Amino acid sequence: MSEEESMNSRERCIAAIKGEPIDRIPVFPLLMFFAQNRHRISYREFATNGRALADAQLNILDKFPIDAITACSDAFRVTADLGAEMIYPEDKTPFAAYPLIKTDSDFKKLRRPDPLRNGSRMADRIMGVKCMVDAVGKECLVLGWVDMPFAEACSICGVTEFMLMLADNPALAHAILRFLTDIVVDFGVSQFQAGAPMIGAGDAAASLISSNMYREFALPYEQKVVDAIHSAGGLVKLHICGNTTHLLQDMIHTKADLFNVDHLVDFQTACSVYGQEHICFKGNLNPVADLMQATSMECRNKCLVRLQVATGLRYMLSPGCEVPAETSDEVFQSFCETPQVIVE
Repeated sequence: MSEEESMNSRERCIAAIKGEPIDRIPVFPLLMFFAQNRHRISYREFATNGRALADAQLNILDKFPIDAITACSDAFRVTADLGAEMIYPEDKTPFAAYPLIKTDSDFKKLRRPDPLRNGSRMADRIMGVKCMVDAVGKECLVLGWVDMPFAEACSICGVTEFMLMLADNPALAHAILRFLTDIVVDFGVSQFQAGAPMIGAGDAAASLISSNMYREFALPYEQKVVDAIHSAGGLVKLHICGNTTHLLQDMIHTKADLFNVDHLVDFQTACSVYGQEHICFKGNLNPVADLMQATSMECRNKCLVRLQVATGLRYMLSPGCEVPAETSDEVFQSFCETPQVIVE
């Protein structure tokens, strides 16, 4: 049996990132509500109990041929540990009851939290990562998860309020971003040290700003996070939901190892940008139209189009964002099996 034929999921994903030979295209979906739903627990438990989150991810790995699992549940881990009053709905993602920062004096009261503090939301995610790594880390790619400083700033200030701050008080915006960068680095490196070889890094709010604003307020801080995780020995997946067509070239300068492409980005454009730079990317099936609302055959055909267009590139099969819980098991199975069908 050749080295390619004997690959496990972790080896397959890392080889794809490096541009090395692989036995088939990796299958790398983002699963939150889908995993919670199939494990028959509330979303509240999924988001507040790292062991339950890990068990939900492991349950999916046991049922479907996916190559990576992720410790992602919501964007308010850091916000909670900074002292925000949190709301934990039974069937939705947690959120802050009110913005943590409204004024400069609010910001000055904040202190850098310890991500390993017992009982903290960051420590809970780190524990979930360790549970997944202990169970399947040698065979499957296990991802930790952070939100990048720009996304975190929108969480602690409110999206609209922080966007206004960029124009009205850029000095304060940068001070907040610098402060949050240190926390995000602590959080990401701690998950790497818990055994996750790759850290997923979300920055969805960055898709809402211009390329000039991105280069000033998002990119430099993303770069610091990526550099720190690389220095620790880890890999980084940059995940920016939304239409990032205007940011694709700038995003490359983060030097992330893997880039997620949402369905709002033209796939051929993404192939051209990442292909020319020999960078690994994944996407960009429409989670609703191509999975949740599709038949098994329709989903497979959409997958086949992506695989054909991306032939010869460093590519992983994935929806543009998370798989909806309403997606049927049959359709999700068809999605997962398509790369293997091509090999056979």
